[in-house]
Amino acid sequence: MAPTTQAGAGTAGTRDRIVEAAAEGFARRGYAGTGLKAILGASHAPFGSLYHFFPGGKEELGAAAIRASGATYRELVEMFFPEGVDVVAATYDFFVGAAEVLVATDYADACPIATIALETASDSEPMRLASAEVFESWLEVLQQRLVEAGVNTATARDVAVELFCAIEGGFLHCRATRTTEALEIAGRAGVARVAGVLPSAP
Repeated sequence: MAPTTQAGAGTAGTRDRIVEAAAEGFARRGYAGTGLKAILGASHAPFGSLYHFFPGGKEELGAAAIRASGATYRELVEMFFPEGVDVVAATYDFFVGAAEVLVATDYADACPIATIALETASDSEPMRLASAEVFESWLEVLQQRLVEAGVNTATARDVAVELFCAIEGGFLHCRATRTTEALEIAGRAGVARVAGVLPSAP
């Protein structure tokens, strides 16, 4: 592999800064509420660099921000569900950890990708596809860990989707009520569901 040139590294750094600033802005203020000037200002990038990296403008940048954030969140899912994990204990820790993050951030930091998806899925096919791709990557981790624990593939898929919907719905309810009640209830249900589909011990 050829070494990265200094100019190439700078170019990559500018693009990454723009994507990171966009992802942070969308998470805090929503897609419509985050202007390109604000993104470029936060990333310290010249205006022309936006269309150099993203000829499709804000929509293309939005899809890139979703994928970048999605990769980060997938790493978080993998941290809670590493290979060989006790999936019941991991499910419990996953919901407890989510509730702790909400409290620590004063109910401001939930799932920015879900927020963007709700806002843009009906109007932007590229961003809808990016959101679907990201969500599927998280489901793959959950499904694979359940399969490794002895759950058949079809049931593992069902349970992975159930856990995903439970935590996303929990985030929404918790942010509206400013309590962690929904995640606590969803977590208990998730733990029971995962425990219920595991093969019986010999």
